[in-house]
Amino acid sequence: MSVDADLVVSLRRAAGELIEQRNLRDLDATLSQIVEAAVALVPGADAGGISMTEKGRVTSRNPSAPGVTELDRLQSELHEGPCISAMEEPAEDGVVQADDIAGPDGDRWPRFGPHAVEAGYRSVLSTQLAFAEGVRAALNLYASEPHAFDEDARRTAALFGVQAATLLYGSREVGQLETAVQSRDIIGQAKGILIERYGVDDAEAFQMLTRASQDTNMKLARVAQWLQGETIEKHTTDAPQTGEQRV
Repeated sequence: MSVDADLVVSLRRAAGELIEQRNLRDLDATLSQIVEAAVALVPGADAGGISMTEKGRVTSRNPSAPGVTELDRLQSELHEGPCISAMEEPAEDGVVQADDIAGPDGDRWPRFGPHAVEAGYRSVLSTQLAFAEGVRAALNLYASEPHAFDEDARRTAALFGVQAATLLYGSREVGQLETAVQSRDIIGQAKGILIERYGVDDAEAFQMLTRASQDTNMKLARVAQWLQGETIEKHTTDAPQTGEQRV
């Protein structure tokens, strides 16, 4: 079996294990397993991590070795480095490769390069993980030796990036689905409060929530949360006092 075939089998097995363990509900657990598998499977890799854009900043997630978080942070701060290039200007296969940051490749990222060398890394592979519109991420693999990544490593990283992006997308979709279900439940409870309080039917209660949302420029779920909180507070205030509090 070829290296590519072995990789696909391994990644499919890893994806199946994640689903069986329901780790797609836990983004951090998913990211950790992605990084660990990438470092183990990509020839030449000594360490790795995932960078993601969060609130306009690039953050480091689940690094496999000390120092990776700092290197990812520096790339965000300096706005240069293999990670930034992979997110913004990747090659057709989605991979940005640096064979020797202490050599010619250092000229591509003159401010970041010296920090990577000081941290003990000479080679880098960064693979774009484009798993959702408006969200950018990259899998970063580091090696202590120059020219550590050959064509096989690059191809493996590219294939892994596709699988990793799929897992990340699945995790994000699960999170959004859970949020949607929670919002639906909150809205349903709020409608019940309005039905009981004003004697309206289900449709009229929903219209009341929608009108309040439009008038206050608040999201429908937020209006429903406020109504629930206001109801709980009222019931607490109206509850009969006992013991020494009773006059």
